[in-house]
Amino acid sequence: MTPLDALALLAAGLAAGVVNTVAGSGSLITFPALLALGFPPVVANVSDTVGLAAGSVTGALGYRAELRAQRGRLLPLCTAAVLGSLTGVLLLLRLPPGAFKAIVPFLVLTAVLLMAVQPWLARWTAARQIRVTGVLPVLVYAVSVYGGYFGAAQGVLLIALLGCLLSEDLQHLNGLKNLLLAVVNVVAALLYATTAHVAWTAALLLAAGSIAGGRLGASFGRRLPAAVLRWSIITIGSIVGLTLALT
Repeated sequence: MTPLDALALLAAGLAAGVVNTVAGSGSLITFPALLALGFPPVVANVSDTVGLAAGSVTGALGYRAELRAQRGRLLPLCTAAVLGSLTGVLLLLRLPPGAFKAIVPFLVLTAVLLMAVQPWLARWTAARQIRVTGVLPVLVYAVSVYGGYFGAAQGVLLIALLGCLLSEDLQHLNGLKNLLLAVVNVVAALLYATTAHVAWTAALLLAAGSIAGGRLGASFGRRLPAAVLRWSIITIGSIVGLTLALT
């Protein structure tokens, strides 16, 4: 790997850390960067997950204040995220490459649509006092399976899901999204590090960039008005969904 390649991965990790913390889908920056440097797709996917895990933890720590008010729901949702990530990793190790590829654009664009109508859906849910205690962990598990398997735009899927079922301030929901994202990524990274081939130099460069990016993204994202944050997620999610549909 040349010094220029190393610099490119650091920059990609930095950008992905910011994007993941603010909206999600940072791996759509780093995964193509790894492919462009000649890494095989599965090695790139595994190394990408390992590299970005540290940045997702940094992003979650930046939202500590928003998470304190949600302690009651953290244990069941984090448990669902752990189990979903484990399932996703096992699927990656057993299923043929690209098994989820056909449905990924549909999932992302559906999440974008849900994000666009999230304020109305949240009010509708609250007005009817719909209980989500049992349903939400199941849905978080399902998204976490996808996150453990591939993970592109899983943050967009999570924030859309949380926004539609929980009548909370969007910044609080983004903090919860970042925590669940960190749980999924850390669990997947630990398993990949012990069961799969990791390009460690590339992963460490991504980790260094994503740690700084996660911190920067948390500082920036927490200052965004709710409407700007929502439309940032919608815009990024739309670009990602259309890009995946066309590739």
